[in-house]
Amino acid sequence: MPNSGELPELAATVLQPGFVGTTVPDWVRRSLAEGLGGVALFARNVESPAQVAALTAQLRAERPDVIVAIDEEAGDVTRFESRHGSSRPGNLALGAIDDTELTGAVARDLGLDLARAGITLDYAPDTDVNCNPDNPVIGVRAFGAEAGLVARHSAAWIEGLQESGVAACAKHFPGHGDTAVDSHHDVPVIDHDLARLTECELVPFRAAIAAGVQSIMTGHLLVPAYDPELPATLSRRILTGLLREELGFDGLIVTDGIEMQGVRRKYGLEGATVRALAAGADAICVGGDHADEHTALRLRDAIVAAVRSGELSEARLRDAAARVRRLATWTLETQTAIGARAVADAAGATAVLAGAAQESPAVAGSVVGQAAARRAVKVTTSAEAPELPLTLAPHVVEFAPPRNIAIGAETPWGVAAPLAELLPGTTSVRLSADDLAGVTDPAAPVLTGVGARPLVLVVRDAHRHPWVADALARTLAVRPDTIVVEMGVPISVAGGLHLATHGATRACGRAAAEIIAGAVVPDRVAQALAA
Repeated sequence: MPNSGELPELAATVLQPGFVGTTVPDWVRRSLAEGLGGVALFARNVESPAQVAALTAQLRAERPDVIVAIDEEAGDVTRFESRHGSSRPGNLALGAIDDTELTGAVARDLGLDLARAGITLDYAPDTDVNCNPDNPVIGVRAFGAEAGLVARHSAAWIEGLQESGVAACAKHFPGHGDTAVDSHHDVPVIDHDLARLTECELVPFRAAIAAGVQSIMTGHLLVPAYDPELPATLSRRILTGLLREELGFDGLIVTDGIEMQGVRRKYGLEGATVRALAAGADAICVGGDHADEHTALRLRDAIVAAVRSGELSEARLRDAAARVRRLATWTLETQTAIGARAVADAAGATAVLAGAAQESPAVAGSVVGQAAARRAVKVTTSAEAPELPLTLAPHVVEFAPPRNIAIGAETPWGVAAPLAELLPGTTSVRLSADDLAGVTDPAAPVLTGVGARPLVLVVRDAHRHPWVADALARTLAVRPDTIVVEMGVPISVAGGLHLATHGATRACGRAAAEIIAGAVVPDRVAQALAA
């Protein structure tokens, strides 16, 4: 048995808790001095890159090798740019373009921003195969619905990010794509046989491992083909048997948020934490509404008690802590070694790609990200399509479906704001399901006050929300010349002019607005409009 002070330190090493505030709380400082191995940043911790850099410097003043993680997918799910929306387009857009060199450049560009801010681990990319179009939590977060495409872009994204010295994290193992259940709320069941899992869900994870991914995040998913009783996060058969032994992954295994109902509802925070470590996880991510000292101490003490009772072996805890420290060492050594070379390489790639995509000097944020967002827009025209660019300021109606928890409520999205900048006089309204509940004709509030002005309707996953699809159809029956901008997964095409942005980031909204206003129209889009 280790000495009395060693077990708490080992237990603290495997935790990655969140906290509240834009500076480091005293309890986190104390925990770092007592062995805390990492922290997870969320939108509540981010005001600006400079502020994050100051925060991470405070963390490293207490523990130089602390892992600083963030859930930054550079898409609809963004924490680093949560206040303004991501200046990059997200995975589905990159998959739609299908240029792995561009995908790598976007990830490398992101990695440089994160590294400058002192972040060493990014809980990204999402390597799920979104083969269920009704998936409520993945959708545009995935590169696509085909395993081979997701695999090659996952590998390119991982290589690009890690070239900047930030560790990537492939998620959500063994695959969250084919489900209609959100693991934030319940346990999704992936009810496929081994052959199907091997041919689809596991393909991107094999590619991620081959690309040298430093970490993999577990999914709170029940996969009966491997374990009919325990979700993947708590399953030794899946984490040790499949991921470690069969797939040969030797890096850090980190859990998805241990406070999520997919594991917490049945096992509680402490029970899920101990079971995850026993199954083979090395680091426990805990944030959300449990970002406090009491929770961190509860989990640390639960781990210590589990070792003393024999529920968790000391060897397993030591192995987990060693993997955490190994990742910390990798990030320190890699970021030091990269230095100016990575900055120069990424700057060169950004300039080349931006020039090829007709960059506008007015755009703030990621140059390569905005260039990618423009390339991702797909335009479909009909006989009723209005002539572009618009010469009159339009009226924009944005339909706002409920968001999944992964997408922050504070993150702006849409086309109205950037379009108003390009076409002064643009008006807009945002409608929810409650706004249209009980309305006999949902087209009426959409068309109120529009008159003969151009009409732009903005939707997100219209196919998943009957109230949106109904309002869209009824409005188009009256105004077939409407411009429809789909910012989710483009399953259906409707409108006189249909723009699929493949994401709802700031960069995606800007790209759509530029086309509508004629500010920047890529040659490919111009050809589609002229056809």
